[in-house]
Amino acid sequence: MHDIRVIRENPSEFDAVMARRGLAPVSGHILKLDEERRSKILAAETAQAAQNKAAKEIGAAKASGDTALFEKLRDEVAAQKAEVATLQVEAKTLDAALTEMLGALPNLLHDGVPVGADEADNIEVRSWGTPATMNFSAREHYELECVKLGMDFETAAKLSGSRFVVLSGSVARLHRALAQFMLDTHIEENGLTETWTPVLVKEEMMYGTGQLPKFGEDSYQTTNGWWLVPTAEVTLTNIVNGMTVEENTLPRRFVAHTQCFRSEAGSAGRDTSGMLRQHQFEKVEMVSITHPDKSLEEHDRMTRCAEGILEKLELPYRTVVLCTGDIGFGAIKTHDIEVWLPGQGKYREISSVSVCGDFQARRMQARFKPADGGKPQHVHTLNGSGLAVGRALIAVLENGQQEDGSVILPKALHPYVGGKTTLNVDGSLS
Repeated sequence: MHDIRVIRENPSEFDAVMARRGLAPVSGHILKLDEERRSKILAAETAQAAQNKAAKEIGAAKASGDTALFEKLRDEVAAQKAEVATLQVEAKTLDAALTEMLGALPNLLHDGVPVGADEADNIEVRSWGTPATMNFSAREHYELECVKLGMDFETAAKLSGSRFVVLSGSVARLHRALAQFMLDTHIEENGLTETWTPVLVKEEMMYGTGQLPKFGEDSYQTTNGWWLVPTAEVTLTNIVNGMTVEENTLPRRFVAHTQCFRSEAGSAGRDTSGMLRQHQFEKVEMVSITHPDKSLEEHDRMTRCAEGILEKLELPYRTVVLCTGDIGFGAIKTHDIEVWLPGQGKYREISSVSVCGDFQARRMQARFKPADGGKPQHVHTLNGSGLAVGRALIAVLENGQQEDGSVILPKALHPYVGGKTTLNVDGSLS
């Protein structure tokens, strides 16, 4: 959500920033609607004042016994009351239209976001690790002998349809171990507060983080109006919805492991093999609520938290800053972390860490009270995967694969699987 006062003061600058996202000038439409709304509000207030004045005069006329004046004033008040009601309805309608228009516009971009059309124009800022040289043809995760018994797409399709999976045995254990490892690392080493939240939320919570109204088709809604969360970003960020917190309580850093649900609208034909792109999956999500002056610094810190998980898992990765044509709706700046997948012979996204400025906070009405006693200000919000559990499982399986179809597990996972080091061809751990 954008501050209408900023648009009033700098309409051309607002249009210029929107143009970086490929949008046509829109400030003229916004300001026209804003002016009509303000005009109706002023007219309603003026009519209300006249009504109040006439109402006072009615009493005096009645007390004086002036029947003609009393009836005249009574008719005027009735007409003014009807006029006020009409103007208030019109103002409310215009206000809703303005809110809808502002709510459909993406966030402003940080000056450091590179200009580009799509993911091909993202800029690598660093990389870690060297993809292993394999003296055999690398296979994708679902092709590995040790995985086939524990990763069942046919049964999942019978149960739910395409883009679902049933995990069992050692593969399911590894999936669980990865989530536990990520949580422990973020809590014990990165200072995040473990949080458990619902996966069903009210519509206003989806609006607060920007999933609605524009991206409703990307998520699932229940028959009674709840929404299934596409990520715990929705619940963790909305913890401060409608709140004014003390400055000395910032930053607030949360982490949660949840099921996530996405319709994958518009992704037909993309990543249909394996479990890379699913309707239901798990993520360990990080969210920070910060002071505006600290949000970019926090963005770098959160990125390092996600990168650190990959380093502990001995998985080569690269970090890119997203360009103007690839960045998300609510972000002012985003780092994508891409892990190396030998089976595909390419880097694939495993974490997206975004700073949203006050964009979500305005939608949620989330503020902080400055320590010096100044006027409350909107907080800044950030979110990022730390990591996508299923994709981490894919990366561990593919990077640790051996020629015989077994997988050597990274040392960081050994304590989480009873000291076992290998996923054997028969699907057992040893």
